[in-house]
Amino acid sequence: MKFQIGDRVIVLHSNEEGEVIDIMNEKMVMIDVNGVKFPAYVDQLDFPYFQRFSKTSLFPKKKEKKYVDDIRKEKASQVKKVADGVWLTFLPVYHTDEFGDEVVEELKIHLVNRTETAYLFEYNLTYFGKSEFELKNQVNSFEDFYLHDIAFEDMNDNPSFEFEFSLLQPDKKKAPYFESLIKLKAKQLFNRIEEIKQKNEATFSYKLFDNYPDKTEEEKFDTGILATKGYKIYDAKKARQHLESPRSVIDLHIEKLSDDWKHLSNFEILSLQLKTFEKYYELALAHIQPSLTVIHGVGEGRLRDEIHERLRLKHEVKSFVNQYHPLYGYGATEIFFQY
Repeated sequence: MKFQIGDRVIVLHSNEEGEVIDIMNEKMVMIDVNGVKFPAYVDQLDFPYFQRFSKTSLFPKKKEKKYVDDIRKEKASQVKKVADGVWLTFLPVYHTDEFGDEVVEELKIHLVNRTETAYLFEYNLTYFGKSEFELKNQVNSFEDFYLHDIAFEDMNDNPSFEFEFSLLQPDKKKAPYFESLIKLKAKQLFNRIEEIKQKNEATFSYKLFDNYPDKTEEEKFDTGILATKGYKIYDAKKARQHLESPRSVIDLHIEKLSDDWKHLSNFEILSLQLKTFEKYYELALAHIQPSLTVIHGVGEGRLRDEIHERLRLKHEVKSFVNQYHPLYGYGATEIFFQY
């Protein structure tokens, strides 16, 4: 390897000087130029003293006398930053196997903010619905934020990259939060890696959003018009007393939901189970329950996975867990709410 960590280098195409902070493989290194970290090919770099020596004459020419009026004013060079959204970027790290082939060993994951706005974010990496890595932090305008590394072999486990964004500087006209989700399948990932290899690119990215959304205004309705027409107007705060009683535990086994279930198809059974789940989930929220336990059984796990998928998209869910329970084994999920 031509360079080592800590070496000062110069980027040939931009003439910028930086420092090597990581060795990625035999062909690429990670460098830091004025606080901006990015990968670069070794053949695109050189030691700065080589360039200084080659550009320095041993016998410098005698300086000609210049007058103030002869000196041209230089225009300040400005690099225009293009705002094109917030991205999740993957940097494959290669190594050479025993056959001399380059294979991907791991992926370095960055959150890239190419907008004029700074954000707070909550990040969660899950495999098959189970949380593996969580992080809360902020990403500034036009900044790359390193999240973590992920072993390439783990990309076979249906990873889900979940984000919740909010503004670092609150704005009453903007939404209080915004959620974004990226799911990757192994075949899709392999295709992207082959694509960047052919294009001789270092990374591939997925866009999380273009612009942070505006606040949705709630439509106000004049109930006085209904009252003048003879309709009864009820106080919404007292509506809970007219609702069905909630349950702290619901059993979604089909025999508990229907006496005549044997003629139902698998799709009809699942639809009935999910409909029942949504009903008692909404009742739990209406009665401001702190938690709800859903018995879904073990089986092939399809009902459990469907419920977990929905829970990840519900903002009022603080957390949920599917662990061993003395009464239900692994066949139940406990949901905790936040109000």
